[in-house]
Formats: sequence, structure tokens, C-alpha cells
Amino acid sequence: MTTARQGPHRIVVVGGGAAGLPLATKLGDRFGRSGRATVTLVDRHASHLWKPLLHEVAAGRLDADVHGVDYFLMAYWHGFRFRQGAVAGLDRARHELRLARVLDEEGAEVLPERTVPYDTLVFCVGSVSNDFGIPGVARHAISLDTAADAERFHRRLLSACVRADARAQRGESAGVEIVIIGAGATGVELAAEIRHCTAAHASYGLDHLRPARDIRLTLVEAAPRVLPPLSEKIAAAATELLGTLDVAVRTGERVTAIEADGVSTAGGTRLPADLVVWAAGIQAPEWMSRLDGLETNRAHQLVVDTTLVTTRDPDIYALGDCAACPWPESGRAGAILPPRAQVARQQASLVVASIAARLSGAPLPRFRFHDFGSLVSLGEVSAVGSLMGRLVGGSLLVQGLIARWMYVSLYKLHQVSIHGYLRVALDTVSRLVRHRLEPRVKLH
Repeated sequence: MTTARQGPHRIVVVGGGAAGLPLATKLGDRFGRSGRATVTLVDRHASHLWKPLLHEVAAGRLDADVHGVDYFLMAYWHGFRFRQGAVAGLDRARHELRLARVLDEEGAEVLPERTVPYDTLVFCVGSVSNDFGIPGVARHAISLDTAADAERFHRRLLSACVRADARAQRGESAGVEIVIIGAGATGVELAAEIRHCTAAHASYGLDHLRPARDIRLTLVEAAPRVLPPLSEKIAAAATELLGTLDVAVRTGERVTAIEADGVSTAGGTRLPADLVVWAAGIQAPEWMSRLDGLETNRAHQLVVDTTLVTTRDPDIYALGDCAACPWPESGRAGAILPPRAQVARQQASLVVASIAARLSGAPLPRFRFHDFGSLVSLGEVSAVGSLMGRLVGGSLLVQGLIARWMYVSLYKLHQVSIHGYLRVALDTVSRLVRHRLEPRVKLH
């Protein structure tokens, strides 16, 4: 830890996602307001949207502009600074993070390349899709990594439905083939949302489209079952619910190529496709493997110990999906913590305590993961998952409306972590009042 420099301790948090924004908020409230430290949040975007909501934005249930959170506003409320820009480099000797210039939609420069000095640096940039080098993924499929990706898919989905409605009016085939590759939480949730939302879209003027018949959804998974990281009970319940939604599930099918009009698998199957979503795997952003000699693994994750400090620099932390953190409680040699939102949230809380320990010269606490279960949304009125995990000596299966309410409560808890209870309560009441005046789905 650097101690020679005079002035407040400089804390820089890179990534304003599900863990980064609550972390910056807590650090700003605790240390920024008192002057014990300066807290700076860095993100390449100007606003935050909770990533587990992206499938709802893609299907059209949520408007990203309405549910987004402005970083500058949060910085004003919570005593931290915000700097926009993608990470362009790191100089560990000088304790400087370099940010790329920011361009507007026309390509004009808004902000030049800059440096941000730090004493403690925290990376929590999440993950991006991993295409495993499969031909055609980048060109013909959409990955739901950002709100812009989700909105782009939504526009394509609406256009496909309008064209199909026009074909049906002419007496032609109105089928729309949608293939989702990867039956993890994102793929399963997106399939269910599309089924529900296309029915709602059709009720707003698509007089000839019959979504239950014309919108054909196929979920493709290389593993033997859907939701591979979760228990077999959850997977079986999810498969059954997907069946009731007329989602075709093809497990044990490894995709080998994606073309403009279809998807090919290793078994020789070719699936026609008008829209393809790639949700088959994740990795940390590739630029993380070029951070001035910090240790990374094959998935570009920064390697950390159980204090969440990087192995080659005691002034740099990493947490969430972009960190490879040991998981000794799993009982498996070399196991690392899974890329789950609750892992990142718990690690963010530990980092707050760890930075407090650094500032006071105390030993750093070590991270221990507590599994509270998993929930997967299957539309507006249903979900499936496990409750409390090992805290009840096993996995308690929950599904249906109760599970959906619990799923929604996770988002409310995330909102509370950045806004506080009062603002979230007022916002919830306001949305309930406006709900009757707005369309059920986004129509453009």
C-alpha cells in the first residue's frame, strides 16, 4: 500500500454494474463525504442498467431509458466522482489508469484520452460473451452484453413481427424462426420473455400475426440439460415450464456455425433462423489480459486471492465475473467462484470492509461465499429456482408466482443498495400508478 503521497486516499472503481455502482455508492457515502478518501467511478457508458434485466429489454417488457440510472446523478447524491471512458491502459508504477477518448454518435470527440490516478484500484467490469471462435457468431448473432445490444435485438424482433404480419395478410407464410444458443439463465429467461411479449405486441395492431403459431422459438444447449450450473431439479422444472410455452429445447447440440439464415450443429442438424441470440458462454473482457502484467487466466479474469487482491499488486482488487477467486468451500481442487450476481454483491460488501481495513492499517478480511439459492425468471408471472441453498441443508425448490415475486425482489434489493429504501418505495408507487397509462410492452 502506498503511503508516501499526501492528501486523501484515492479509490478508483472501474465498472458501474451490479456490483460496481453499489460499491461506489457505499464508498462515497462512507469515505467520500467525510473526506477520508476520494472515490471515483469509471465506466464506458454514462448510465447503469441492472444486467439481469437485459432479457426483458430485449423482449420489450422494459424500456432501458426508463429503468436506467445516470452515473453523474448517483455521484452527486453519494459523494463520489464519475469519469466516463473505456480503459485504455494501466501504469502500475505510476498508479495511473488510462482512459480512451469518448466519441459521440457522429464520431466527434467529446472527451480526450485521460489518466485517472489511484491509490486503491478496484476492477468490477463484469463479463462479455464468449463465442469460442465459432464462425458467424459476431456477424449473424446478437449477444446481450449491453443495453444497446438488447435494444438492437428488440428492434429486429419488432421488425420481424411486422414483416410476418404483412406476409400473413397476403396469405403467405408468417413464420418467424428465433434460435437462442445457450440454455443458461439468459437464454431460458429470454425465450420465456419473447413468448409472452410477442403475444402482447400482436395485440397492438398486428391483426394477422398469431404469435403462438407463427413465432417459433428454439433453445439450443451443448450440455445434456438446460441451466447446466444449477441443480437437476431446477433444470427439470424449467424444461417443463418451457414446454408449456411451446419453446423447443434441443440439448446435447453443439453449434458449429451460424449463417445469415440458419444455425448448424455438430450432429448435422440445420435450424432455420431469422434471429439468432448467442448466450452460450461468458468471459472477462479481453483487454484485461493486457493490464501491465497482472495475472489473468484463459478467460481473461484477473487472478485474486481470497482477500480479492490481485496476485501481483497489493493495491489492485478485482471482484465479480472479471475475477478468478478461489472457492475452497466447494471442496474441488482449483475451483473458482462462479459468475453469479450474488457472488459479486457479497464481494462488493467485503471490498468496502477491506478498504476500511487498509485505511486503518488493519489486516484484510477474507471472502467466504454464502449461497442463498438461484432464481430464473420465466415471464411476468412465473419463475423457478432454489431457496436459501445450503442454509437449509439442501436445495428447496420454488416456482410459480411466489418464485417470480422473489425474483422481482432481487431487483428491488439492488435498487435499495444504490438509492435507499425511501427512493425505491416512492419509485415503486409511481410506477404502479403509471402502469395503467402505458402499453404493456415497448412498441418501438
